[in-house]
Amino acid sequence: MKTYRFFLFAVAAFIFISGPFARAESDSLTDYKKAQQEAKAGNKFLLLDFTGSDWCGWCKKFDKEILLQPEFKDYARNNLVIVELDFPRAKPQTPELRKQNRELAQQYEIVGFPTIVVLSADGQKLWRYDGYFPDGPAAFIAQLQKLRKG
Repeated sequence: MKTYRFFLFAVAAFIFISGPFARAESDSLTDYKKAQQEAKAGNKFLLLDFTGSDWCGWCKKFDKEILLQPEFKDYARNNLVIVELDFPRAKPQTPELRKQNRELAQQYEIVGFPTIVVLSADGQKLWRYDGYFPDGPAAFIAQLQKLRKG
């Protein structure tokens, strides 16, 4: 019985400790206002990633195949401020974060996940993509580069 409890404790501790590190891998923010300020200061696009991170299979696939790829991360570092607007089923969120995400989903008329909305540094909507982006990071970056050119 002691071994079983120790095992449960070890698993819980691992999940608790690894959570912030997994989050840090994505290089995204959750605070929309802070992200807006960063985008303005750096003259970068604001990429809003509407996701269901703990239940949406297409969202997980999009993260793995686009957002977490080194090619995309390199591009994003210099050109984007990414905001993860998450609608989890099991992962805890503060009431403020839930409220912010819900209001932004209403503002941008989000009806499914994943949905990507790209804004200019001054908040103008430039592009929206509903659903999984199947063409990989290079094509996704090419689409974002078209927006920069106007």
